[in-house]
Amino acid sequence: MDVANSAAGRVALVTGGGRGIGRAIARALAARGAAVAVNWSRDEQSAKDTVAQIESEGGRAIAVRAPVQDHEAVAAMVEQVVAELGAIDILVHNAGIASRGNTVADTPVAEVEKLLGVHAIGPHHLTGLVLPSMRGCARGDIVMVSSVAAHQLGANGAPYNMAKAALEALAHTLAKEEAAHGIHVNIVAPGLVATDMGDRLTAALTGGAARQASDLDASSPFGHVCRPEEIADVVAFLVSPAAGYLTGQRIVVDGGAQPHRP
Repeated sequence: MDVANSAAGRVALVTGGGRGIGRAIARALAARGAAVAVNWSRDEQSAKDTVAQIESEGGRAIAVRAPVQDHEAVAAMVEQVVAELGAIDILVHNAGIASRGNTVADTPVAEVEKLLGVHAIGPHHLTGLVLPSMRGCARGDIVMVSSVAAHQLGANGAPYNMAKAALEALAHTLAKEEAAHGIHVNIVAPGLVATDMGDRLTAALTGGAARQASDLDASSPFGHVCRPEEIADVVAFLVSPAAGYLTGQRIVVDGGAQPHRP
């Protein structure tokens, strides 16, 4: 099959699809022929801009609002997407938030609960809503956008580390449960990416010496910090016919920056 049409006839839901990595994933899937639901929570304009970009490129997309931790809103979103686009056979869990960078001793439990809600409990609930119809599709794909943090487990990031580790546990469990239904479940784990979140992380880690992730291009693998489109290309590959025998895999996209991983 032509790569340009590798997702033709399919319906994708991308959480956090209006900005950064999510926008790049939504555009990549639409460019390959999928109809895409761009989920958003707070930034309606960015989601509308993403839809407009996709439509200007000849694709089909809609913007749908639902904070992923709001179970009633998520249920309504799934109903809307199925009604307007059809059964969801590509589900990309991309929505995420960062923790505040404090030690465990200085982190309130509410922060832990919030991150687990966005990164793990929300995806668990959303997946459960999508699975019944996805099982009836010719093929189903679920992709979790995680982070190298889930294995690095660096200091001052317990809520985020825990949440991404839980997301990966969900993915590996689903891969075993759903293979019999023709559903592939895989993980993409980026390192630093040149997004708004990546810029904030860069500024924090360098004490303001670098104000955005791209300031670190010269010292990064292959001469640049990872771009959102490079993550999107991996996601598009995982849901393509070329990855028809892949499930339960964790693909790290960090340019080889971490030479050893457990």
